[in-house]
Amino acid sequence: MKITTGIPQKDREEAAALYWNAFGEKLGFTLGPKYQAMMFVRSVLRPDHGICAHDDEGKLLGIAGFKTNHGSLVGGDFKDLRRIYGWTSAAVRISLLGLLERDVENERFLMDGLFVAPEARGRGVGTALLDAVANEAKQRGYTQVRLDVVDTNPRAKALYRHVGFKELKTVKIGLMRHIFGFSASTTMVRDV
Repeated sequence: MKITTGIPQKDREEAAALYWNAFGEKLGFTLGPKYQAMMFVRSVLRPDHGICAHDDEGKLLGIAGFKTNHGSLVGGDFKDLRRIYGWTSAAVRISLLGLLERDVENERFLMDGLFVAPEARGRGVGTALLDAVANEAKQRGYTQVRLDVVDTNPRAKALYRHVGFKELKTVKIGLMRHIFGFSASTTMVRDV
């Protein structure tokens, strides 16, 4: 397995598909239907905010995204949403997405999504990507990595614990659970 910072142009389509496979259930109501969501994700994907894992033949196995003051793996703004969904629909979507927004703090490096191809799960790809995120954080002068994991993803939470992440707090989202499909989000940190 080869780990590299940045997403190659050749993998952009696959990266968007893997992202939607991992987060489509949570974002489906807000960004769906799928064909529009895929157009949006492809258009705003920031290759410089991702770390990739490839196999020996160059097939994309997974990506760990991160967020900085300069952007995130899949961000975008109202203008990007308007281009795909139209003005009115973009206004509703930006409001809903704002509820999921996480701040970038100066203390900790913010991981912004981890997703692994279904056929590559259980082969150490997630662990390798998490270690690469920790190395990226260290190179940037951080002492900790922070992430948020939803309650409907116990497998990810177990992986994060396994590689040294500790739970800081859990926040319930109340009635918004009907829109996003999860009830709570746990903030976890790992020393680097």
